[in-house]
Amino acid sequence: MRVGIYHNDVPASLPIVAQLKAELTHAGVPIDQESPEVVVSVGGDGTLLGAFHRYIGLGDQVRFVGLHTGHLGFYTDWLGSEVTELVQSLLSDNGQRVSYPILQMTTTTKTGETNRYLALNEATFKQPVGTLVADIYLGDQMFEGFRGDGVAVATPTGSTAYNKANGGAVLHPSLSAIQMSEIASINNRVFRTLGSPLVVPAGQKITVKPQIDKFLITCDQLEIFAQDVVSAEFEVADQKVHFAPYRHLNFWKRVQNAFISESLG
Repeated sequence: MRVGIYHNDVPASLPIVAQLKAELTHAGVPIDQESPEVVVSVGGDGTLLGAFHRYIGLGDQVRFVGLHTGHLGFYTDWLGSEVTELVQSLLSDNGQRVSYPILQMTTTTKTGETNRYLALNEATFKQPVGTLVADIYLGDQMFEGFRGDGVAVATPTGSTAYNKANGGAVLHPSLSAIQMSEIASINNRVFRTLGSPLVVPAGQKITVKPQIDKFLITCDQLEIFAQDVVSAEFEVADQKVHFAPYRHLNFWKRVQNAFISESLG
């Protein structure tokens, strides 16, 4: 097995990374930063998002493991004090995986150029200053004219992040779907939106067509200050993200730990 290590530069993480490298080397496990089969993310959820974008291009070859060095994260199952136990789990690995749907966003420019992005959590379409004016399509049909701060489109695992703050529902990752939530929409006698989160299954698209010149698009941690984008399509990607299930908690247990109490149950 080839193992890659992706980490932040927080002082608490660096000794753990050094220990992990030493124990992997001692156990005879190759460390491969270019073409790993398992990527160990050392840090927090933000670090794992970075690992996802660094290695998701490897497709089904790669699986992720999260080791947190601060507060317990939603994607990180191992403590910084459990490096030895994690290495032992890697040594007994049998290729099992837990797979979650991810989001594909495709932007089109005025010249017809298209760009494809993948998101583990969510993508957003926003106007940080002023009002975003955009037409929202479901499939090929115009659904609503939006005015407000923006819209967020989340994966099931990302439904616990920005989407939840927008009043969206928490979706179980066994559901192959994406969810659009509104960010401070304007609703009055002149302008009207659905005003509720919208869940779209795999095989259907949400398309945002801006009616203004300048706006911000985000894809997880990536920010795109766009001026020439005429549309963005959001859909469930054909590809999935895979985690090594050595200690991969039940999804609802993760939600309980993250938002209610680790001591319950």
